[in-house]
Amino acid sequence: MKLITYSLFGAIAVVTVACSNVSNPGHAPIQPSKTEIRHQATDSAKEHLATAMPEEDATKSKPMSVAPAEPPAKYDRERKHGAGNIAAAPTLSVARIAQGDIASADVPLDAERYAHLDQSGVVQVAEHPVSTFSIDVDTAAYANVRRMLRAGRLPQSDAVRVEELINYFGYDYPLPEGKTPFRVTTEIAPTPWNAHTHLLHVGIKGQDIAKHMLPPANLVFLIDVSGSMSPAERLPMLKSALKMLAKQLRAQDRVAIVVYAGASGVVLQPTRGDETATIVAALDRLHAGGATNGAAGIELAYAVAKQAYIPGGINRVLLATDGDFNVGTTSFEALKSLIEEKRKSGISLTTLGFGMGDYAGTRNYNDQLMEQLADAGNGNYAFIDTLNEAQKVLVEEMSSTLNTIAKDVKIQIEFNPDV
Repeated sequence: MKLITYSLFGAIAVVTVACSNVSNPGHAPIQPSKTEIRHQATDSAKEHLATAMPEEDATKSKPMSVAPAEPPAKYDRERKHGAGNIAAAPTLSVARIAQGDIASADVPLDAERYAHLDQSGVVQVAEHPVSTFSIDVDTAAYANVRRMLRAGRLPQSDAVRVEELINYFGYDYPLPEGKTPFRVTTEIAPTPWNAHTHLLHVGIKGQDIAKHMLPPANLVFLIDVSGSMSPAERLPMLKSALKMLAKQLRAQDRVAIVVYAGASGVVLQPTRGDETATIVAALDRLHAGGATNGAAGIELAYAVAKQAYIPGGINRVLLATDGDFNVGTTSFEALKSLIEEKRKSGISLTTLGFGMGDYAGTRNYNDQLMEQLADAGNGNYAFIDTLNEAQKVLVEEMSSTLNTIAKDVKIQIEFNPDV
C-alpha cells in the first residue's frame, strides 16, 4: 500500500474553496517576426531505423545538412533528424535576425499545454451535503510551478493544481492500524473570517511500507528519445534519475527498457533488479533524435510488461517524456482510451515529466497529457525538474511511487447543515 497524504479544507455551513488563479498579464511571449533558423545536425540518422544504437555507432553517422527555413512545426523539426534513431540531437543557431527583433529573439514560444481548471464556487450544504473526492497523490504541479518561478515567469493559472501543492509535502498523521488500508484524521475549528461557519481539515494516510517489504516489482522504463528530449535538463537528467531508481532495486525485481522516437524498440529485455551495471549501461547508450510516436512505445512497453508479469507483484510502466507526441496516434482521447484499455491487464502507468528549458525556441511540455494518462493508467504523476526532485520521487518515496492503490477509491463526507 503506498503512502497517501491528502488534506482537505472546507467550510461546514457554506463550503468555500479558494484556488490560486495566477495570471501573466503583460508577459505574453513575443514571437520573432522575421527570424530565420538554420538547423545544423551534429550527428544524423543512419538509413535504417535504429532505436537502440550504441553510442560508439552513433558517432560514425555521416553528417547531414538541412537548408535554412522558417521555424517549422515540431514534427517537421524532428523528422529531419532521423526516424527513431538514438543519435545526438541537432543544435540550432540563429543565422540572421531582422532589425527590431533582437530583443525578442531569445524569448521562446510558449506551447505548453494544460487542462482547463474550473474553479470551485460557493456551495450551499443544505442543497449539496455530500462531498466526494478521490485519493490522489500526484505532486507534479508543485515541481512544475517551481520550475516556472525559478525561470522568472508566472505560471499559467491552469498549471496551479492546489491539491498537488498540498500533497507534495509529508504530514505526520497517525498510521492505519492492522490491515486497514488507510486512516482518516479530522480536525475542526471556527472559520476566522465567518463566525457562522467552521473549517474541517481531513487528512488521509495509507500504510507506510518499507522498501524491503514491497512485493516484487516488474518495471518497464518507457523512455522518449525523440529530438525534443535533447536538452540537458531532459534526456540526460532522465537517465541520471532512472539510474537512481535502478540502484534501489532488488534481485526479485525485474527491469526492462523500451524507447520510442519515430519508431520504438527494446533496449533491455527484462533483467534482474540487482544487475545494476547492466541497467546503467543500457541507459548510457541512449541519445535523442527523431520524431515522437508515443503510442507505438506504449503498446510495446505493455507487451514487454505482460511478458514479465509477476502475479501479486507490482507491474508498472514508467513513462518518462515531455509528453509531446506528434506521429502515430496523437489524439488526446485516443491515447487515454489506449491506456484505460491496457490497465485492465493489471499493469499500471506512472508518468514522469521532463520538460525543463525549451527545444528549438519553443516551450513544448504537455502537462495535460501526462497528468491524465497517469489517471487513466491507475498510476501517479511527478514532474522532475532537478536531480534533488528525482532523489525525492524515485528514492526517498520509492514505495509511494511504485505501490499505488487504485485511483478510483473515493472518500465521501456528508455534512449536516443543521449543525
